[in-house]
Amino acid sequence: ADHLSEGAAKVVARRSMAQEFTPAERSPTFRSNGTADPGTDDYQALVDDDFASYRLVVDGLVAAPRQWTLDELRALPSRSQITRHDCVEGWSAIAQWQGARLRAILDAVQPQPDARYVVFHCADPMEEDGTDFYYESIDFDDAYHEQTILAYELNGQPLPVKNGAPLRLRVERQLGYKHAKYVMRLELVSSFASI
Repeated sequence: ADHLSEGAAKVVARRSMAQEFTPAERSPTFRSNGTADPGTDDYQALVDDDFASYRLVVDGLVAAPRQWTLDELRALPSRSQITRHDCVEGWSAIAQWQGARLRAILDAVQPQPDARYVVFHCADPMEEDGTDFYYESIDFDDAYHEQTILAYELNGQPLPVKNGAPLRLRVERQLGYKHAKYVMRLELVSSFASI
């Protein structure tokens, strides 16, 4: 019985909600963490056309790979939430996020049975020579969680460049470094062997 209780507790914990706050509790500012601007020519071209040519690519282990414009992402089932961002750099801030539910995107592309993780490929380079780009990953428990969204708004305004425009992951039960910014592509994988 203890074994079953322990297993049930893990399932409940994985589905538990991160604390949400009231509008009055929002922090006066939400600073940038990590990269404040990818600084590449490709990204600057997106900024210059106000992200009109932006496309979120979703592929990998899916039955129906596709791309979304920002307007198409805004038309998907969305969620608004006021949550606290806890950064490993030692600061926290409370902000309101609005974005497409990751669940809706995954449902549309129909993950294959062996898909286990979502890898977020980003526009910000990890190296100064621009050869490797930042990426992050989450498992399906986090991907399908009620509060996991691809945010396109911060405090009721389009997401600023310094905070990850045009799209950033909000996976509220994780520390800030998991909240990938400048998301360009989602790749569904069964393992990290090729990443």
